[in-house]
Amino acid sequence: MPESPEVQALTEELATRLAGRALAGVDVVEFRTLKTRARTPETLVGERVTGAARHGKHVDVAFGAAHLVVSLGRHGWARWGAAGDEADLPDDAPPTLVVLEFDDGSTLELTDAGDWVSLGCFVVDDPAEVPAVAKLGPDPAHPDFSRTQFDAAVAGRRKQVKAVLQDQESLAGIGNAYSDEILFMARISPVGHASALTADEADRLFAATVGTIGDAIEAQRGVPIAELKAAKVASMRVHGRAGEPCPVCGDTIRDFSFASTTAQYCPTDQTHGELLPLK
Repeated sequence: MPESPEVQALTEELATRLAGRALAGVDVVEFRTLKTRARTPETLVGERVTGAARHGKHVDVAFGAAHLVVSLGRHGWARWGAAGDEADLPDDAPPTLVVLEFDDGSTLELTDAGDWVSLGCFVVDDPAEVPAVAKLGPDPAHPDFSRTQFDAAVAGRRKQVKAVLQDQESLAGIGNAYSDEILFMARISPVGHASALTADEADRLFAATVGTIGDAIEAQRGVPIAELKAAKVASMRVHGRAGEPCPVCGDTIRDFSFASTTAQYCPTDQTHGELLPLK
């Protein structure tokens, strides 16, 4: 799942590549991606890109007063094609669901690798018209993100810490992978309740949240779009590393079941040796 560091890097590259470019054509391959049926991306043809921004895990491309907001969902991503490029994609490349063509001949393909369509496109006058954007909590990557905002989102919650970190209405932009990394850095069990955090644990969790997301954004900045997912995987210390030694203590990184997916943790550093259930 794309999370704020990769989406931020994607957005910044799009802002640079597309600035001043006019949308010349749109090909919607999968109609289920269209979430504002009365205003489709085709209505933006002829308009020039005036900027790009990120809202949580959403990409917002501005065309003057209108916005194309792309929800990447669980498996959505983008593929850039420069004018004159010959497509030479691997057999397992995710299918293209929407193609945006610009006046210089370049294309932006929106893809989805899932078994069900999670990618969504909205054409709106204000990004807050997108329900998920309107409900977003504060973003730990924002320079004004404060400890007060963090405490309001986390402190006293009778909910597992990992679930709070991933709740977009509590904190924007964090998903399964970076919540694993944050909790590992903070040395906190992912299944403990936020309401049970000690003052020291809350301090560590705040520092780990801001530091992990901020460091990841800096590391991903400037990485080509096609390489961002691989760069994310390579940067993980525990997420996706089950069976490998912990980079801190040498214990074996373990899987555990969380919601409808699998996550990872270090028993020694996070759960005092307790093994979490894997269904």
